[in-house]
Amino acid sequence: MSDAVFVNGLVIHAYHGVLEHESRVGQTFILDLTLDLDLSAASVSDKLMDTVGYDQVVAVASEAFQKHRYRLVEAAAGNVASAILAAFTHVARVRVTVRKPHAPIAAVFTDVGVTIERARGA
Repeated sequence: MSDAVFVNGLVIHAYHGVLEHESRVGQTFILDLTLDLDLSAASVSDKLMDTVGYDQVVAVASEAFQKHRYRLVEAAAGNVASAILAAFTHVARVRVTVRKPHAPIAAVFTDVGVTIERARGA
């Protein structure tokens, strides 16, 4: 399938991290979400009910990302993926990238992070 709905650059303040300071003060994370689903009906019907609304994706992802404090962004990304698959039953696969532009690393970098992909029934 090559159809997808995506949200890139979703900025969320959260309290994830291994260091005590990260869980106390928090930091900015940036999420990129790609939801694979069949959009053939939506492309013909022009009806929101045949797709996934961006606002709904943002709401589900934001709530899932901020619901708990995680030590690892891998766990936070996994929770977002699970929440998206649970909320949108016609999404076949989801890719979640979590970028951490202010990671406490003694180096100059743009960002670090993870990408996970989860499929329905896999």
